[in-house]
Amino acid sequence: MVDLYSAGHSSWLRRFHESKPAAPRLLCLPHGGGSASFYFSVSKALSPAVDVRAVQYPGRQDRCEETPAESIQELAQGVFDALDERDGTPLALFGHSMGAMVGFELARLLEAAGRPPAVLFLSGRRGPSIQRAENVHQSGDERLIEEVTRLDGTNSVVFRDEELLRAILPVLRADYRAAETYRPTRGPRLRSPFVVLTGDADPCVTVDEARTWSQETDGPFELHAYPGAHFYLVAQQQAVLDRIEVTLRRLGPGGGAAA
Repeated sequence: MVDLYSAGHSSWLRRFHESKPAAPRLLCLPHGGGSASFYFSVSKALSPAVDVRAVQYPGRQDRCEETPAESIQELAQGVFDALDERDGTPLALFGHSMGAMVGFELARLLEAAGRPPAVLFLSGRRGPSIQRAENVHQSGDERLIEEVTRLDGTNSVVFRDEELLRAILPVLRADYRAAETYRPTRGPRLRSPFVVLTGDADPCVTVDEARTWSQETDGPFELHAYPGAHFYLVAQQQAVLDRIEVTLRRLGPGGGAAA
């Protein structure tokens, strides 16, 4: 395993495995309450053919002393500032749930800087044109834990360990606040290709709601539904990895920014 900080020498970026020279780059953005380590298995499976980088948001794991971000735009800006554009390696973005929103806002920043992503993978999230009144972040701890447990995205052992629970609840609440108060940045439709992935039984997004991401790009659009709920990508990991590999093989040299 390579130096965790070797990806841009930034607290924002992690690189778990070596890659081949000129390998396409995949930047992975975690879900609410998630961390860079969620994508360790993705890195292991795709390396060395793909240069996998994972984002570490402030407030968790080795960044636990930092204050969590207050908005999706703040997270996107933090990642953008950490990127290194000195080579022309194609950059693909993969974001799940809250990470899909961060990825979308990051793609806006990259396109505005003249460095559009080669492809944007958007997983487990409805398009930003659909707004709902959500206020889990304003609820008590019990309601917040109930919601996270319902989505099955956090190891249940966390909720049986009082010390771990005290550490993670402020981060979860901050992430829910960022997601639930998110309003997309105004701007033109993106040019990057979108590949949208979703679970066919996801309680947070229907397949039709996932399809509304097509309103946000003038580039090619694909939608793939897999068996499963919000964290379908865990049980369907091989199918998701296959989709990523097929898509990345289409990328030509110089197709985006570098991370």
